Amino acid sequence: MHTPTPLATAGKAAPHAAFEWALLAVLATCWGASYTFIKIGVATIPPVTLIAARTLVAGLLLLAVLRMRGVKLPTEPAMWRRFLLQACLNSVLPFTLIAWAERSVDAGLATILNSTSPIFIFLLGLGLGLGGAEKPTLRRLFGVGAGLAGICLIVGFEALNGLGHSLLAQLGLVAAAVCYGCAAMFGRVFKGLDPMVPAAGSLLSGAAMLLPASLVVDRPWTLAPSAASMGAVLALAVLSTALAFTIYFRLIKTLGPMSTAAQAYLRVPIGVTIGVVFLGETLAPTAWMGLACVVAGVVAMTMPARPPR
Repeated sequence: MHTPTPLATAGKAAPHAAFEWALLAVLATCWGASYTFIKIGVATIPPVTLIAARTLVAGLLLLAVLRMRGVKLPTEPAMWRRFLLQACLNSVLPFTLIAWAERSVDAGLATILNSTSPIFIFLLGLGLGLGGAEKPTLRRLFGVGAGLAGICLIVGFEALNGLGHSLLAQLGLVAAAVCYGCAAMFGRVFKGLDPMVPAAGSLLSGAAMLLPASLVVDRPWTLAPSAASMGAVLALAVLSTALAFTIYFRLIKTLGPMSTAAQAYLRVPIGVTIGVVFLGETLAPTAWMGLACVVAGVVAMTMPARPPR
């Protein structure tokens, strides 16, 4: 039986690894572009209705993928209660906060502020006394400090002028990042499930909560959304939610959680660039400094530690 040489094995592994890292860039682009899609969508579609459509379409797409794979959703009420809580933390609250905030905040700024979720994941893990990936180190403490300094640089000068509408929207984006951090911590309860199962279950649960709210608050039959907003919602659901979740769960298995977390800072420059190029947005000098601090902080938070020699 022929045994492949190390050189031949490395030659086969390298293209595979390159493909996985290319998928990571695609994932960062899908999530980085979501802020521009939201900005276009909320121009003529209220936030609750926009997010209801996003979660419903994405949840149904993931359900169809699961059916094609022959995987069924669980039927236990306890598991659906967990899906419901995960939906509140991972889609209903943060998605709605982001959509509401982007009615007065540029997509690039929203990308920066919402990229801070790994910082809050670390702080939550530290507060809960968890070890492993959340174990405090000088590098991770630097990451926390740099990330929080970035937030202060982005919103600090406006805060000196009083609590304005834009400031509240910016704080809403930070609150959405906190929700994502809580969702990541709670997501450990789904460890034994196929990764796409809690994704589909939580999105469908979120849609079940948001659809009645949309009917009562926004009365969607009275709306007249533009073609651009409708296209943005479709792109948001298909690319930035269903496709992004599918790639994410693949990369968790192939690259591992720590390397996959790199998309948190990869999507910052991507999202800011998309907002500047396609929406003509600009950032103040202090916001660019804040961007640099946030990226440095999240890199320090997510960069895997070197194994002992």
